[in-house]
Amino acid sequence: MSEEHHHHLFHHKKEEVSADADNSAYVEQTTVDYGREEEYEKAKKEEKHHKHMEHVGELGTTAAGAFALYEKHQSKKDPEHAHRHKIEEEIAAAAAVGSGGFVFHEHHEKKEDKKEEEEASGKKHHHLF
Repeated sequence: MSEEHHHHLFHHKKEEVSADADNSAYVEQTTVDYGREEEYEKAKKEEKHHKHMEHVGELGTTAAGAFALYEKHQSKKDPEHAHRHKIEEEIAAAAAVGSGGFVFHEHHEKKEDKKEEEEASGKKHHHLF
């Protein structure tokens, strides 16, 4: 066992160096069918957009959930204005649920764009069932 295996949280691909005289690095490149380059680029750009929007939605869900918890705490801490805090808590909870739905929607849009990107690049899908 001359090779050591390290377990890390994130796995990164290393670039392989070829044995050529000019020592050029091997870079993985996806081939795209002739005439479908624009479709591939468009699908790739849309996938990136939906991924970004998914992350924005996750931040919104987290923020709304945190605000709902804060208002719940305030309703117990400030009994004089407890009714107002409970209403704001419910509104924040509804916003968190709505934002979660948006994240779910963007995740599925991202998956559809990834499938379109694979189809445009010429990858074949073999479904058994």
